[in-house]
Amino acid sequence: MFRSRGTAFGRKPDGSRNIFPPRWSMTRTKRAVGKHRSIAAATIAVAATAFLAISVAVPRRVAAGPEAAPSPHATGYLPSISDLMIATIQPRHERLWWAAQNENWEFAAYELGNLHGAFNRLGQAHPTEHDISFPEMIASVTEQPFEELDSAIKSKNHVAFAKAYADLTDACNSCHQALNHGVVEIRVPNRASAWDLNTGSTQRD
Repeated sequence: MFRSRGTAFGRKPDGSRNIFPPRWSMTRTKRAVGKHRSIAAATIAVAATAFLAISVAVPRRVAAGPEAAPSPHATGYLPSISDLMIATIQPRHERLWWAAQNENWEFAAYELGNLHGAFNRLGQAHPTEHDISFPEMIASVTEQPFEELDSAIKSKNHVAFAKAYADLTDACNSCHQALNHGVVEIRVPNRASAWDLNTGSTQRD
């Protein structure tokens, strides 16, 4: 007949409790304790590494000083009045004339809108020039020619277009003279030369 040994977990033959767990239970306990110790050691190692990295980085940042503000020239480039005139005004002034000469009134209306918008953006980019309100100056000399050009294009009137275009060209030259850039003189293009800039050596008033 089977009889439990005194070392078995539970009660001894005399009825008292056995305070010692069986061998397999002690082995599992040792493994669990070892596992927890390994996790704790790994956690401490990671924390120590992070602390060391921060300790090294902070002195370097302090030694380098505060970050310098970016240079205004690095944040954006503002084209000069001359740059905008050559890149956005002059080509549209020329194309507007050619569109009317070829009776492409739809494209003429398109370029007139582009030219008007380019003048507005020019004034926004450079609010003052020689202590003068640039947007107001532009509007004062171009508003009427633009209205007359718009009317001429809608009616497909060559004569009215030619007059309004010449008035706009004169208005541009009056601005050049007011800003001490009278040497820059534009003209009405012609069949011989589509360029609207007069580079001749003729004496100007």
